[in-house]
Amino acid sequence: MPETNKQHKDRLFKFIFGNPDHKEWTLSLYNALNGSHYDNPDDIIFNTIEDVIYLGMKNDVSFIIGFVLCIWEHQSSYNPNLPVRFLIYVGRLYDKYLTDNNIYRYGTVLHKLPKPKCICFYNGTADQPEETILRLSDAFEDDGITPDIELTVRMVNINYERGKKLMELSRPLEEYAWFIDAIRRNQKVMGSLDEAVDAAIDDMPEDFMLKKFLVAHKAEVKGMYLTEYNEEKERALARQEARKEGHAEGLAEGLAEGLAEGRAEGRAEGRAEGRAEGHVEGFSDAMKSVASDMLKKNLPVSLIKEISKLSESAILNIAQSLGITAL
Repeated sequence: MPETNKQHKDRLFKFIFGNPDHKEWTLSLYNALNGSHYDNPDDIIFNTIEDVIYLGMKNDVSFIIGFVLCIWEHQSSYNPNLPVRFLIYVGRLYDKYLTDNNIYRYGTVLHKLPKPKCICFYNGTADQPEETILRLSDAFEDDGITPDIELTVRMVNINYERGKKLMELSRPLEEYAWFIDAIRRNQKVMGSLDEAVDAAIDDMPEDFMLKKFLVAHKAEVKGMYLTEYNEEKERALARQEARKEGHAEGLAEGLAEGLAEGRAEGRAEGRAEGRAEGHVEGFSDAMKSVASDMLKKNLPVSLIKEISKLSESAILNIAQSLGITAL
């Protein structure tokens, strides 16, 4: 069984397809992806970076076979920034390759390097095509200048009903996809994710090559899947919170701008003070809502006062009603 790095928990995908004790599963998936016919699992040399999580990121599986450097990552949400992340991974892997092979990188002789193949395995619930090519150059400004660096990531959809062509060529992948799909179906019925994982393992057909492995490591498998599920849920909540913050900030800016326009218009007509007060009064409820949102985010009273145009005492009263200590 692969040793789990103390700095992070392995993903279930890596536990299966990056397992030194079961290179045959990795080889099956590699052949399916590349139309190759390798038949010796020992041709695979894992070189996954395990020592640190670089900038909070890690690659799930990487290995060399023949003279090809494979970098695999599993994702349960679509991420258009994958190419730049792979760029970081690949750079570190080549640095490790040069060091491990005592290659002098400053010499006058050209040293051949294994060709990189970057793959993202997507099995999120949002609909995605069977296959997508993501390019680093998509992140660059379109200013007519040709970039000197390009990197592509092949994102393949491995959801059970979407990646059938690939699964026909790799039985371990098909069984893995069936397992994830079974967990999701069970959870809709049972509610409990813990029970859903148990039921998926129990219901897995006896002739599945992964079943014995999953049963033997049932506790670890459950822990990995539950961790992945919770991480994805946290990311979804973070995205939702970011949208709310953006909405609140936009509303505050819009109201502040509206007030400024109202005051300017009033001054032009010689009724500045009266128009400003009327404008504030009309927006008072909205302003209080904005101030409440900003207090909940622990923003300082001075900033809330500037944006909401409410008095400091009014803001403090709102904070007291919310049970919040204003900064």
